[in-house]
Amino acid sequence: MAGTEPLRVALMNDFEVVVRGLQAMLEPFEHRVSVVELGAQSEVEQSVDVTLYDTFSEPQVDGDDFDEVLESDDPGAVVVYTWNVDPALVEIALAKGCRGYIGKTVSGAELVECLERVASGEVVVEPATSRVPAAEPHSPGDWPGRVEGLSAREAEIVTLITQGLTNNDIALRTYLSINSVKTYIRTAYRKMGVTRRSQAVRWGLEHGLTPDTMRRDVDDESSSQAGA
Repeated sequence: MAGTEPLRVALMNDFEVVVRGLQAMLEPFEHRVSVVELGAQSEVEQSVDVTLYDTFSEPQVDGDDFDEVLESDDPGAVVVYTWNVDPALVEIALAKGCRGYIGKTVSGAELVECLERVASGEVVVEPATSRVPAAEPHSPGDWPGRVEGLSAREAEIVTLITQGLTNNDIALRTYLSINSVKTYIRTAYRKMGVTRRSQAVRWGLEHGLTPDTMRRDVDDESSSQAGA
């Protein structure tokens, strides 16, 4: 996309650490992608080319809550960024008007290329396979609980436990089997040093595994930092 302005992108997730991680992941490509807005539990307020919706602990595209992203004033092309590449979810996302559905196995460079293709008018599903890996792949970006040793999937499960969801609720939200949910819980509990759900909830509350509420205009934020 040489000779053109970089894409204006908004990043959306309920955790500031997640959108900050995505922002850092895209920074090496700032000549191609300009992150202009970061949002947690808020609608996109600026006019952007693409809104990238990270599904960490979020409702999947088959829920009504996701529609609020699509109904923002000017979200541009909405792209879902997720581990859950179930073909049913892909079909629902595209039927609702999403222009991209991107698996979290892609690299930063591949993600940028996908966003550029979406902005040029393509509908992009990447990776094209609908098969979910049996083992959790390396996850780019950042997430709450990472510095304490939790994998991205373990952290997602613990955030949902902290919010009061049952194992069955979590399985439905994440499109994981109930046995996979229980496995992630066991491995997370060992790392957290807890044995009971009540202890896990307290641990989550103490380590930032509850949703944030924030919206940042990145241009204003950069100007504020420059003047500090």
